[in-house]
Parts: sequence; C-alpha cells; structure tokens
Amino acid sequence: MKGEGKMATMSKMKWVGLVGLVLSAFSLFVHFLLARYTEEGISDFQSSVTIFSWRPIFENSDFAKNSPLYRRLWGQVRRLESLHPDANPRGYYADPRSESSGYVFVRIQGGFHEIRNSICDVVVISRLLNATLVIPEIQSTTSSKGISSEFKSFAYLYNEDQFMAALVKDVKVVKTLPQNLKGARRKKKIPSFRVPNSASPYFYLHHVLPVLNKHAVVELVVSEGGCLQAILPPHLEEYQRLRCRVGFHALRFRQEVQELATKILHRLRAPGRPFIAFDPGMTRDALAYHGCAELFQDVHTELIQHKRAWMKKRGIVKGKLSVNSAEQRLNGSCPLMPEEVGILLRAYGYSWDTILYISGGEVFGGQRTLIPLHAMFENTVDRTSLSAAWEMSRIYGREVNIVDTKLRAPPSVVQEKKLGAWKNAGPRPHPLPPPPARPKYPHNIEGWWGWVAESDNEPESTVMELRTNAHKLLWEAIDYLICVEADVFIPGFDRDGKGRPNFASLVMGHRLYQSAASKTFRLDR
Repeated sequence: MKGEGKMATMSKMKWVGLVGLVLSAFSLFVHFLLARYTEEGISDFQSSVTIFSWRPIFENSDFAKNSPLYRRLWGQVRRLESLHPDANPRGYYADPRSESSGYVFVRIQGGFHEIRNSICDVVVISRLLNATLVIPEIQSTTSSKGISSEFKSFAYLYNEDQFMAALVKDVKVVKTLPQNLKGARRKKKIPSFRVPNSASPYFYLHHVLPVLNKHAVVELVVSEGGCLQAILPPHLEEYQRLRCRVGFHALRFRQEVQELATKILHRLRAPGRPFIAFDPGMTRDALAYHGCAELFQDVHTELIQHKRAWMKKRGIVKGKLSVNSAEQRLNGSCPLMPEEVGILLRAYGYSWDTILYISGGEVFGGQRTLIPLHAMFENTVDRTSLSAAWEMSRIYGREVNIVDTKLRAPPSVVQEKKLGAWKNAGPRPHPLPPPPARPKYPHNIEGWWGWVAESDNEPESTVMELRTNAHKLLWEAIDYLICVEADVFIPGFDRDGKGRPNFASLVMGHRLYQSAASKTFRLDR
C-alpha cells in the first residue's frame, strides 16, 4: 500500500511538472508573438493604458454645445469665417533661374521663434539674390551640443525633404556645399557677413550680391532673430507671400515630433471638451529687457537685474539699469502674471473645470508661479502631464551618457600640502588641520542661482545644459503645434528679450493664417 501511495504522489508531481512546462512554453510563445509587433504598435498599446498623470475632473458630464454661452466662449469669430489661407503667387512668378549667382550658407543662432523667423527670411533673400540656398545650420542643434548623432542640425527640428520639396518652384535648395567649397569654409576662406536685424533688400543687393558674384559663395551669420525687414516694399509683394509659404507650408517638424504632438492633442481632446492654450511668455530675458524685475520679491529679482546689467553692457538695453517695474506694468510693458490671466478667464465665463494647456519651454520663477492658476482651473496641464518620459526620449534620439566632470572641484595642491604638513608635524600640540573644501557645483553652492552672490559673471554652460537647450526647441515645437490647433489661445506676453515678436506672436500669426475665425485673445495689458 505504501509503495502504491508513493507511486501516486510521484505521478502527481510529474503531472504538475508537465503542466508547468506547458505553461512556460505558452508564455514564451505569447512573448515571441508580441515581439513581432512594431515599436509603434507597442507604443500605441501603452498609450491606451496609463502613461500620463492627468485625470480630468468635470462638474457636469453633459456639455451643451448649442447654448449661447458655448458660442460666446468657444465659437468662431463670424466676421472672419470667410477668410481662407492662400499664399500662392497672384501675378507672374517665374521659376528659379537655372544659372545661380552662387551659394548662400547660413548659420542661425537663437531660440525657437528666432530660428523660425530667420529661416523664412533667408529663403526670401536667396530668391532675391538668385542664389542656391544650402540647408541652414542651426547652432543650438549641432553635434557639439551633446545631442543625438542621428540628426544633423536642421534635421533635428525640421523635415529637410519636405522643406526642399515645398520650395522647388521658389528657390534652389541643396543639403550641403560642394566639396571644394566645404574645404574653403573649414579653412575660413569664404566671405562672411554678420547680418543686422531687419536689414533692407538694398543691403543684400548692394553689399552681399557683389561679393556673392565674385566668390560664388557667402556665409550669413544670423543672430538677431530675423535678417530682413518685416514689411517689404510694394514691388516685392510676392516675396512677402513667399515668407508665408515658408512659414506655414515648407517648415514642417520632423515626423517623430509631429506624431508626439498629434498624440498629445488627441489626449487633450479625449474627454470631448474644447481646451484653451496659454503661453505665459515669462522668460528671464523678456523680463530683464522690459524692466519687470519687481514682479518677483525674492532672488529672481536679483537674477533679472543681473541679466539687465549684462544686456546694458552689450547695448541691447538702451534705458536705465533700474526701472520702476510698477510703471512698466501699468504701461503694459510687462507680462501678465498667470493668476491675472486666470482671473480674466473666470470673469469672462470659463468655468473651473475648463481644460487649460500651459505652453512654453520656460516659465521664469518655476512652477510656484503657476500655483494660483492651478487653483482656479482644476484641469491645468502641460506636455509633461500628457506624455510619458519614454515618449519624450524617443524624439531626442539615442544620446550618449554625459559624465559632467565639473560637478565636484578637485582638492587644490595647496590644501594637500597643508594637510601633509600637519600629518608630518612634530610632537603635539600642533595646529588643527585646514577645514575640508566645500564641494563646488556648476552653479555654486546654494542652487542654480547661487553664483549671483559670488560673481558678476554667469557660469559657463555645461554640455548637459547645452543639450537641454536643444531639447527645449523640441518642447516648443510640440507646444507650437498644440497652440495652433487649440480652440482658444491666450498669450501672457507677445515680446521677447530683445523687444521683438516672440513665440506667442508666431502662434497668433499662424492661427490667423490657418483659421482666421478661431478665437484668439489679444489682451490689453
């Protein structure tokens, strides 16, 4: 009997083992089956589950779209409904001539809105000079900034093939200079112009064109966010339309950026409600240029004043160093604070459960400046709450890990000698050893702003900070697409750190062209 019991137990264990093996084989089969799906398919699956933190809260599930209140808050501007986008040539417009005057190579410096404005201008300049345009080089996205090697400068942000195809009837565009001119450029043997802001067509026809005809190539360095005057003479009306074709049709972001922006837009619209896009426009440069330091009552005031002093030394700011911020604010020269925009929206009739999307790569003063706005609107979101970290990392490409050697300063030779002298000193008592050196970080001891108390100069940017600046261009590209498609757009400020149109101005212009009847607030600050 005992032998039979043992045999039964052994057979049960065998069956359990066999079932375990079958289940393991089945799980492996499922794993390989899932592995056949593309990364995009898996991404879509993950995005349908839970990958972002926003959970919308609404007072009423029913949202009457036929009510007068809805039409007032979200409806289109009726008197502008008849306007439609059209940037095509109106009169005679010849194709670019087969014989080119030479090559125009452009290096563009600046932020998102400055880059976009400059690209529109250099295309018009190339047409004006009958030159072949080399795809512009964006300085913030060169390989030295620590970004992925998958992209080359312009292609980090924009779609090169779309850019060239859209302008085929306007300007000859090539990806690189010919080999012989490449070598001359590396040796700095090609003529270069540092172009002034808003230069006239006369400047290019009488200063740049003769040099281009002589050397067959010129280099333009654009650092002021626009290298051609905004309003061209009447006889150059077609060139103004060319600007529109570049800005609204030729400049498309690369596919990965477009796809992520589309996903975020779908997530914003998933609850079935319209949404407002708000761009605060509160950057340190803008606040310093317009003298708005006293909007803050802490170290941020000192940081703004420090930046204003730097601008004054370089001739960017012409006025006094110390400015009465209250007067500037009353004159409308300072951005509206987020809580002021919130009060205006609530007073206009938008309820607390309205979806409010915050755009912009930087809100000076940090997230604490947005706390009052969050209190007024429960569904306040941004790109970080509507996307996952892995989704953002996909648009950056494969980046090498950067080990920042500046994180801790090595002990000085003098200190080592002192410590050694103390250890080898004679019989006690002897002097105490020198205190250990405090670790120094890129922005010093007390945080990223700690250097203000110890130095008149800002610390040099690390490679990681340069990489983050390149990432900010992608963040603003996503925000740009969402703001253009928003049901309502409201800017907190429309000027940058040089007194010129900023990100919000670009968005308002694009919205006016693409859908003029869409609701866009232009607040009287």
